Amino acid sequence: MIINDNMIAINYESPQGIAMGLAGRVKARRLDMDLTQRAFAERAGIPLATYRHFERSGAISLRGLILISVALGMTDDFSGLFSQKLYKNIDEVISAGIVRERKRGSRND
Repeated sequence: MIINDNMIAINYESPQGIAMGLAGRVKARRLDMDLTQRAFAERAGIPLATYRHFERSGAISLRGLILISVALGMTDDFSGLFSQKLYKNIDEVISAGIVRERKRGSRND
């Protein structure tokens, strides 16, 4: 369990599951754009065989993934990757000053 800026993120997915989920989302965006694998691979600037392998297995180089994100117009998704400080326990959150006092409404007399 990792505490991440006031949220608890638990990830039970395997690396392969994450990669296949990513490949599935890319395929869905490609289909939304009404592009064939060949047309999308050309647009992304990667070999068709590389793109087909990615959709089937989830495996691709970081450079290939970045080229795909450029073709999808989704490069902003990379800016948030690994950007948040991770906390191991509640004491680290408290010492970082993340926990704020609860706001309460004023009494109406």
